[in-house]
Amino acid sequence: MEIRKARQEDIDQIEAIYDRIHDEEEAGRAVIGWIRGVYPIRKTAEDSLERGDLFVMKEDDAVLATAIINQIQVLDYKYAKWKYEAKDDEVMVLHTLIVDPLHNARGLGKAFVSFYEKYALENGCRELRMDTNAKNVRARAMYQKLGYEEVDIVPCVFNGIPDVQLVCLEKNL
Repeated sequence: MEIRKARQEDIDQIEAIYDRIHDEEEAGRAVIGWIRGVYPIRKTAEDSLERGDLFVMKEDDAVLATAIINQIQVLDYKYAKWKYEAKDDEVMVLHTLIVDPLHNARGLGKAFVSFYEKYALENGCRELRMDTNAKNVRARAMYQKLGYEEVDIVPCVFNGIPDVQLVCLEKNL
């Protein structure tokens, strides 16, 4: 198993994971707060690939999980009451972490977060930030177990999704 920057040939599999996560939510087997056709969509992955900040976890030829890792703090972060002050170039952000529902319960999300933390340190960032929808209790529980503190909940329209209660999390390494 490896985690690496995504390549063009990974996009179809990433889009399929997005579709499966939407299927899970629409069937009531997951509560994330995303909306099919709004976020995440193929263009989410394509834009991230173009920026060079899309990552995949692969085993053999299969993408098991994907995430965006960069130093872009979403606009709504300016309203959060962060515990640690940091300059923008000292902060690494994890966005849109998705484990393929076909590969759940294998510790892949935890492994991806571990990769994110190492990647942040390798790039000179000790301040880690991320967010999730307040509805996503599974992700919230995992992040808390991994040492991330929920510092604020910001009501907003997030990635085109209305009425989001954006849980802002942080960890200082």
